[in-house]
Amino acid sequence: MNAPGFSNWWIRLGQLAGLAAMALLGLFDLRFGLLRGMGTAFALLLLVRLGLAMATTLVWLPVHRQGSRLLPLAALLLGATSLAVTAGVVVLTGAGTRPIGGTWGLAESAGLLAVVFVVARRGAPRLAPWAAVVAALAAAALPLRAGAESVYVIFGLLQALAAVGAAAVGIYLRVVAAGRERTIALVRAEQRAEFARDLHDFIAHHVTGIVVQAQGARFIAEQDPQRVIVALEQIERAGAETMASMRRMVGVLRNPDAPPDAPLAPLAGVADLAPLLEGHNGTTNAPARLHVDGPLDGLPVEVSTSAYRVVMEGLTNTRQHAPDARSVDVSVRRTPDWLLVRVADDGATPRTAPARGHGFGLIGLSERVRALGGTITAGPGVAGGWVLDAALPLRPAVVR
Repeated sequence: MNAPGFSNWWIRLGQLAGLAAMALLGLFDLRFGLLRGMGTAFALLLLVRLGLAMATTLVWLPVHRQGSRLLPLAALLLGATSLAVTAGVVVLTGAGTRPIGGTWGLAESAGLLAVVFVVARRGAPRLAPWAAVVAALAAAALPLRAGAESVYVIFGLLQALAAVGAAAVGIYLRVVAAGRERTIALVRAEQRAEFARDLHDFIAHHVTGIVVQAQGARFIAEQDPQRVIVALEQIERAGAETMASMRRMVGVLRNPDAPPDAPLAPLAGVADLAPLLEGHNGTTNAPARLHVDGPLDGLPVEVSTSAYRVVMEGLTNTRQHAPDARSVDVSVRRTPDWLLVRVADDGATPRTAPARGHGFGLIGLSERVRALGGTITAGPGVAGGWVLDAALPLRPAVVR
């Protein structure tokens, strides 16, 4: 499972650090400029520099959605404005002389580098390269405001290299995020296909039973009419369950290109939990105990198999992430409308949501449970350890 709260916390921390750095650089620009005197031209240029530095924060500070078109457009406008100011300063003061501005604006430089990074990371693919190039050129040209001597040219080259580095980091993170999204989409598609295959088995089982019962009823219709009524009731019940499962299968099947003759794995449900726990207990120091509250017979097959998957994922997570756990409690409780499943271990090793979210097992499991209309959560327990909870609806009315 993803941990959006944890990820957003790191993003906000980085933004605060960036704001603090830009504030310090802005104070440095202001102090350095004040030491050189306060002419009218200098005061005007200082205000322009500080204004451009603050404008950069309006571009890189917000959390933009991936593929944003507004972001590169704003970066293009900002970079073009900065280049125009630099060109104006160079033209008005003359090449090779000491211009009026003192420093060239370190806060603006840092802001433009941040803009290059954010545009490369989040901008729309068609506009992002142009916006990143313009912002990088603006950052590289900034030192020319302080003079055309070789030292300022060198600083310009260094800022150009820094802009290239910022763009490279942004592109790398973009590629990593895109790869993860593709992997998550693949996991979800595979989970839907697996779920549909499970339902296919269930439907085939009931349809076969309907056919057999109908054939038997035809032969005994004259000898024992009462048994025909019982057979018709069973056919009606099996047909209703089959139609409900068919509707679920159509709802969750999303990959029309899947081969129709894909191999069907045997169904494993709540009736197989005891062997599952026995296999777990033979490979770990944390024995698992099964607690059952309520009858488990007659469960819809998709609910039964999903509950099995929840328990299997919880036991797998305990083995992988809680080597110090001493016991695992698996609870399955049936209510009139829900099947509640909980897997709780007593591991004392500190664990956070991201540590549990590196794999994709919980992602696929969440997709499976949501397809049924259920809910699933995973996190630290009140008394320690880790708890995986799932609620699976037993009736279509609950799903709706």
